[in-house]
Amino acid sequence: MPTTQPDTSLPSPPRWAVRAAHAAAFVTLPSGVWRLLLAAGFTAGYTEAGYEAMGFTGWGAVYVFGLTMGGELLALLTLGLVRPWGEVLPRWVPLVGGRRPNPRAVTVTASIGAAALTLVLTQFAFWWAFPHPDMTRLARTIAGILYLPLVAWGPLLAAVTLDHRHRRRRAEGL
Repeated sequence: MPTTQPDTSLPSPPRWAVRAAHAAAFVTLPSGVWRLLLAAGFTAGYTEAGYEAMGFTGWGAVYVFGLTMGGELLALLTLGLVRPWGEVLPRWVPLVGGRRPNPRAVTVTASIGAAALTLVLTQFAFWWAFPHPDMTRLARTIAGILYLPLVAWGPLLAAVTLDHRHRRRRAEGL
């Protein structure tokens, strides 16, 4: 399979976009670490009854682990909007490695993702308004602090996506 070269007409991303992409990749880490602790058997602030009720053991632990890893991988994809490997997919990617993704599909997918993340994750800004009865007060505070960065994921992805689209349009002369 021939390897496509990166589009050299595409302007380099501005520093703010690179920083925003990295921030988007990092905002999932605090809550992810907390979830991994839960999957590993630490109650992480839940009462014993609350931990049991949440089902963090057995297949529940597998689900929480998968949710965390999936979220981290999706967050890392934001870097593809500002890095060369986002212009030409790495060769090791099955079926599409070495090819250039459709820019419109990238923009649409990232835009839908940014909107969905913003819609779903904004609730964590109000974590303290809905206390969980099966968590200690300290754990509610710590979990709230760990989940609060997720609120920024959608807007960060949206900003990087808009920059990517703008740079693409400029390269195409539109």
